[in-house]
Amino acid sequence: MFQRSLQVFTRLYPVWLVLGASLALWRPATFAWFTGPLIPWSLMIVMLGMGLTLTVEDFRRLFRMPGALALGFLAHYSIMPLAGWALGRMLNLDSGLAVGLILVASCPSGTASNVISFLARADVALAVAVTLTSTLLAFVMTPIWCQALAGHYVPVDAWGISLSTLQVVVAPVLIGVFCNWRFPRAVAHAQRYGPVVSVVSLVLLTGGIVSANAAAVLANAGRLTLAAFLLHVLGFGLGYVVARVLRYPALTARTVSIEVGMQNGGMAIVLARKNFPLEPLATVPAVFSSVLQNIIGGLLAAYWRARPVKSAEPHGAAVAPLAGSAEAS
Repeated sequence: MFQRSLQVFTRLYPVWLVLGASLALWRPATFAWFTGPLIPWSLMIVMLGMGLTLTVEDFRRLFRMPGALALGFLAHYSIMPLAGWALGRMLNLDSGLAVGLILVASCPSGTASNVISFLARADVALAVAVTLTSTLLAFVMTPIWCQALAGHYVPVDAWGISLSTLQVVVAPVLIGVFCNWRFPRAVAHAQRYGPVVSVVSLVLLTGGIVSANAAAVLANAGRLTLAAFLLHVLGFGLGYVVARVLRYPALTARTVSIEVGMQNGGMAIVLARKNFPLEPLATVPAVFSSVLQNIIGGLLAAYWRARPVKSAEPHGAAVAPLAGSAEAS
C-alpha cells in the first residue's frame, strides 16, 4: 500500500510541479530559501537517482539498436536546438529569454521521457538508450549548440557549460551506475524512494527559480507559454515525421518522437544559473518547458496507448522506467 502511494505521488509529478510554481508566484517567500548551492545539488541528486537505475546491461543495449539509437540521438540534438533558436527569433524574445529557450532546447532528453514511453507502450529499451546516450554526451552537444545559436545574444563560455554538465549531470549518473554495480542490494532498497526524492527535488528547484523571478515570469507568461508549447509540439511532431520518412516502424517513430520532444529542464535551470549570471531571465523558459512538456507528453501517451501498434511488441516491454523518471524533464 505504501509503495503504491509512492507510485501515485510520482506519476502526479506534473501536478506537483504546477502547484509548486503557482505557490512560488503567489507567495515567493515560500521557496525563496531554496537558492545558491541547493539548486545544483538538487539536480545532482536527481541525476544520481537516474544512474542508480542503470546497469551494465543498459550500456550493452546501446550496441543492439545502432540505427534507431543514432536516429533518436541526432534528431534530438538537431530538431530541438534549431526549433528553440527559430522560435526565439520569431517571437522576438528578449536576449535572456531567448538564451534560456535555446539552452533548454539544447539539453538532453529528460528521464521523464522514459515514463511517457512506458505509458505510451512505445519501445522503452530504446527510450532508455537514447536518454542515456544524450545525457552522457551532453557535455559536448549542449555547449556546441549554445555557442552556435546563442552566441549572437550573449557571450557563451562553451568550456564552462561543458564542465558544469560534467559536474552536475554526467558525474552523478556514472557514480550511480558504479554504485548499482558494486552495491546492488543497497541500491535496490534505495530505489524504492528514488522517484519521490526526484520529484521533491525538482519541485523545490522549480519553486526556487520561480520565486526569485516571480515578476519576470508573470510579465512574460504569455510569450513563454507559447514558445514552450510550440517548442515541444515541434519536437514531438518532427521527431515522429522524420522517423517515418526514413521508414522506421511506427513503434520506433513513437519512441523517437517522445525522446526528441522531452528535455531535461532541471539541467537547463542549473546551467543557466551557473553560466549566464548576467542573464537572470535565462532560467525562466525551462520552468514553462518543464510543465508543458509533461502535459503534452502525457496527452500524447494516452492517445497512443489507446491505439497500440499491432504489428510488433515493444522491444523494451519488460524494461521498467528509470527510477528517477519523474525528473524534469
